[in-house]
Amino acid sequence: MDNALRPLFVVGGAIVLTLLVGYVVDVTLRRADARHPETPLWGLLRRCRLPLQVVLLTGALRGSYRQTKWKIIEDHEAGIGQVLSLVMIGACAWLVIRIASAITESSYARYATISHDRARVRRVRTQVTLIMRIVTAVVGVVAAAAMLLTFPQFKAIGTSVLASAGIIGIVAGVAAQSTLGNLFAGFQIAFGDMVRIGDTVVVDGEWGVVEEVTLTFLAVRTWDERRITMPVSYFTSKPFENWSRGGVQMTGTVFFHLDHSAPISLMREKTKEILGNCSAWDGRDWSLAVTDTTPSTIQVRVVVTAKDADDIWTARCVVREQLIGWLCEKHPYALPRVATSAATLPPDGQWQEQARLDGRQPRPSEVHSNNADEYPLVDGSPVAEEAPRTGRG
Repeated sequence: MDNALRPLFVVGGAIVLTLLVGYVVDVTLRRADARHPETPLWGLLRRCRLPLQVVLLTGALRGSYRQTKWKIIEDHEAGIGQVLSLVMIGACAWLVIRIASAITESSYARYATISHDRARVRRVRTQVTLIMRIVTAVVGVVAAAAMLLTFPQFKAIGTSVLASAGIIGIVAGVAAQSTLGNLFAGFQIAFGDMVRIGDTVVVDGEWGVVEEVTLTFLAVRTWDERRITMPVSYFTSKPFENWSRGGVQMTGTVFFHLDHSAPISLMREKTKEILGNCSAWDGRDWSLAVTDTTPSTIQVRVVVTAKDADDIWTARCVVREQLIGWLCEKHPYALPRVATSAATLPPDGQWQEQARLDGRQPRPSEVHSNNADEYPLVDGSPVAEEAPRTGRG
């Protein structure tokens, strides 16, 4: 009877102890979270309950499974102990990752609530994300190494591996040169503040928002919801546009090609009215000016400001759409048009028209000088002396 109840006491006691400790820890964290709502750490640590219970259960079973005195356990004692050790190492790594994640997320949440600088918040978010990935990778590698070292065969192999670590390191460095380059580029992006999650960038001719940053690649979400995945080494070796660098406020331009008779003063008044009713305009500045002219049109530039890249796009579209509609409705003569009427001839008396009527061609001296008529003719001949070249020909 004692042999039959012993396994029940060992396994059941380990389970009851695990559930009891997990419940006590959860209640404690819940009360701490209620007392300190400004600190999200205690609420985030409640996610560690499951890995903590797995660690406690495997630890209790690892230390007491021999006390069951079962025949099957005694026959496979080494294998069962090995499995429990592997599970406990994996559970410990899981618990460490959960705790690190709770601490980093809590730090970022507190910083985001007290900081009013959106650029700095995005910078901290990028750094926290990459730090968490580094911690996860390091803990995973250490846990995998600890699992391998529980096997006696790997202990013997480890000695020879360490003896040839220099050669292996050189070979691995050459083989993984690109990967290592991206890895170090990820560190540079994380702590060099080159690009952050949420930044508006233009890379390889594509406009988008940085959606994800890892140690090896960076994902950009374009305006049409495509995802461009690029190696992080691209951002450390090639130039790119970061519209959010140094602040998210932006200035945009809208160009119009209009007729020379366009009512510029009325356009300024209408632009001011349009921007006053546009929620995307931040009210910092605006202007309208004629910036260029051609034989057939003038170029009018409208400058508007907005708080970020999304709003500047909206403001530009609103100004362009409403101003063109207003011109079409109220001032259609201001729109560019192609002249198809016959050209007006110059007045009579000018030398071009007189030369055409006389049937003679202009003298060579007239081609190079505006005062060719002052040069005397040679022996009464119709050809004047060669005029000095002025460079106008």
